Amino acid sequence: MSEGLNYKFLVDTFFIALSGVPIALFITIVALLFALPLGFLLALTRINRIPVLHRFAQVYVSFVRGTPIIIQIFIVYSSVPLLLSSLFTKFNIGMNVYDVNPIWYAFIVFTFNTTAVLIEVFRSALSTVNKGQLEAAQSVGLTNVQAYRRIIIPQALVVAMPNICTATVNLIKATSLGYAMSLQEITLKAKVAANVGYNYVEAYIDIFLVYLLLCSAVEFAFKLYEKRLSKYKPSVV
Repeated sequence: MSEGLNYKFLVDTFFIALSGVPIALFITIVALLFALPLGFLLALTRINRIPVLHRFAQVYVSFVRGTPIIIQIFIVYSSVPLLLSSLFTKFNIGMNVYDVNPIWYAFIVFTFNTTAVLIEVFRSALSTVNKGQLEAAQSVGLTNVQAYRRIIIPQALVVAMPNICTATVNLIKATSLGYAMSLQEITLKAKVAANVGYNYVEAYIDIFLVYLLLCSAVEFAFKLYEKRLSKYKPSVV
């Protein structure tokens, strides 16, 4: 066993791990593009207590909160192909589900998980906006859509943005579990590089540094956007 850290490997593998950032960001962006509107709409069903949908959203959030994301990954990545393969065989559909790029499963899993998180983020944020503002908007002729777009959502975003930032950072970190789906992201690339000389300590240091830099950059971007939203923050009298 070699003594001390292999600094050459540490530097070289840092850039190998860094090359996995585009995949991590791509999964994060796609998941957020679906999860943000879905989370907002399902949050509205909970606030307005719409029958069936309100209960569905409640059970959905409880399920995601109560199960580790790695288990959700195994269910989607392992069980869904088996189920689809059986169905395709039964109905004579000539498609091999095992040829599907694993990134599609990543999109499904991380969207599914993040949506549940954002439901609660939006629900709590929307609850902070005085309901009288919606009624006032309606009284001057604005539709519900216009009232939400111009008045309710900007104010709710001021409250929600720190939690959306946290959800985004957690989502980026969760993409490290993509190795379980054979995704060529940050963690898998560094671990594969470490297999040759068993330099796992150096590989994990590189993974740590890449995620630290990436998440710090995302947090900084959110801070800048929060400053832009501050004009919608209600003034305290």
